[in-house]
Amino acid sequence: MRGLNGRSILVTGAASGIGRATCERLLAEGAAVAMVDRNGELLADVARTLNARVLPLVADVSQEDEVRDAVDRAATEFGGLRGVVTSAGVFRPGDYRPLAEVDLETFSHTLSVNLTGTFLVMKYALPHLMRDGGAIVTIASTAGLRGHGFGSGYTASKGGVIALTRLAAFQYGEHKVRANCVCPGLTDTPMTGASSNPALYERAARAVPLRRIATPEEIGNAACYLLSDDASYINGQIIAADGGASVV
Repeated sequence: MRGLNGRSILVTGAASGIGRATCERLLAEGAAVAMVDRNGELLADVARTLNARVLPLVADVSQEDEVRDAVDRAATEFGGLRGVVTSAGVFRPGDYRPLAEVDLETFSHTLSVNLTGTFLVMKYALPHLMRDGGAIVTIASTAGLRGHGFGSGYTASKGGVIALTRLAAFQYGEHKVRANCVCPGLTDTPMTGASSNPALYERAARAVPLRRIATPEEIGNAACYLLSDDASYINGQIIAADGGASVV
């Protein structure tokens, strides 16, 4: 992918799933990567495994001070930032109940990580991205597009991420900053537990024209493409990486 070699990219939720897969592809393309995750032990293990130019940063994206410090440290270490991927996210089993049965704490916690976390990363990364131009890739979900079959907090948060991405694309395009959103369908990550639940996997796969669910690498590849110069005129777009499920 053109333009990723030598660029500094910050990725949240970097210790597992889509975030880790994104980091691995970025490193393969020659980028320097700031890996942000709240699980410090897992993050350190992943950073050692990758054995590449990574900057592991422990931070909870729902905490403003921690996000600000992580972004500033990455920009200082790398001499700037040219891209961010907001992959950190949560889904609580209690959110999967009908809306009227979901407690406020569960709803609020989900929004604090998925939506507020995305907002905070964008807020503190934008001044650095505006300096030399750059790209934001948010990770939402087809839940934010379709609104059925998912928890109320998760659906609301991902819909908010989509809207926030479009806003950033409109407001910061003139500053040479692009913002796009990838909306995965069900993906085989530790959060979904799809690989350890054959019944869930098979049921989900039947609803997808490709007859399988996504791998984290496939979503990470889409994110890296949107960061690259190959996507230099793509801005404000919401891309469903769901194997065609959203057209059914």
